[in-house]
Amino acid sequence: MTEMNDSQKWYIVKRTDQPCEILPSTEVEGENDPTLVERWGPFDSQQDAIARRVGLIRAGKCQPA
Repeated sequence: MTEMNDSQKWYIVKRTDQPCEILPSTEVEGENDPTLVERWGPFDSQQDAIARRVGLIRAGKCQPA
C-alpha cells in the first residue's frame, strides 16, 4: 500500500459515542467539529496511526470498530 502524498500526515480522532477514526490531515486540521472529543497525531504514515490506535483501544481510550 502506498501513501497518497509523502508529506501527508495522519490523525486519530475520537468523536462522541463512535470508534476512533484515522483521517488524513486535510480532513482534520482546522476542523471545528463539536462532536470531536480528542485528537492524537500527527503521525507520519497511516500505518503508524493504525498501530497507535491499537494501543489506544487496549488502553481503553478508544472503542474498537
